[in-house]
Amino acid sequence: MVKRTADVEPDIDALFQLPLTEFTSSRNALAARLKKEGRAEEAETIKGMQKPPVSAWAVNQLAWRHRKDVDNLLAVGERFRKAQAAQLAGKAADMHALLNERRDALSALMKEAAVILRDSGHSPSPDTTRRIATTLEALAAWGDTPGAPRAGRLTDDLDPPGFEALAALVPRDGGGKRASEPTRVLPFTQQQRARRGKDKSAEDQAAARAKAREALTEAEKGLREAQREAERAEAALKKAAARAKAAQKEKDEIDARYEKVQAEWQEASKEARKVAESAEEAAQAVTDAEREVERARKAVEEID
Repeated sequence: MVKRTADVEPDIDALFQLPLTEFTSSRNALAARLKKEGRAEEAETIKGMQKPPVSAWAVNQLAWRHRKDVDNLLAVGERFRKAQAAQLAGKAADMHALLNERRDALSALMKEAAVILRDSGHSPSPDTTRRIATTLEALAAWGDTPGAPRAGRLTDDLDPPGFEALAALVPRDGGGKRASEPTRVLPFTQQQRARRGKDKSAEDQAAARAKAREALTEAEKGLREAQREAERAEAALKKAAARAKAAQKEKDEIDARYEKVQAEWQEASKEARKVAESAEEAAQAVTDAEREVERARKAVEEID
């Protein structure tokens, strides 16, 4: 029975949850199986899947193992994006509180990512840590917008949306004016209206660019804070790893000394048993000799 296309989705999910070292062989095996089942197009799609770098792989593992924390980051990112849009539209928004929330969410995920990397035998180097933080920042910035990347099946690192994407958040109507601006009906001539519309459009665009740049500056500041937090976590991890390594070395030395003492004790016990056996034999020989002397004395007395 030929499987339906939808049936391969769980296999793809399972593929991206595997250890990174098993990705290529498992991907090829899945493609070969699909081709054998007569599903050549799906097999080609699977075979063309790129093996993610360790940083993107770590973010995928966060999505599979810590979905709640990833969803929390996305939710904070969505609120932050809406606050940016409101700010660009001239409304008040508490950006500082949202930046703190996003920083905390990123910090929690970065700590979990460090554990995932360490447990899987990968080094949480500063470059890998930075790329993980950047990808998480990108996921938070994109939020639930149409076509936004989703963690879990990433095959590469992500970059946060640029200035153009932030500028697109400014709410406008079809004529280029802000949607919240009331319509003005004035007895201008056609030429005056055209000139005023052009001037107003230029003013709106300049204001939009200024506000978008301000929002971008805030976003970059949040990213830098998250990266500094990740660097502090990396430094703490290195110190903990060094202490663990020193403790392990000391334990190994103690174990080696214990094994040596244990061997010496066993050898001494063996030697003591031999000495005890020899002493017991000597004592028995003395007893036998005393008995023999006693018999000889009695024999002499009987002759006398």
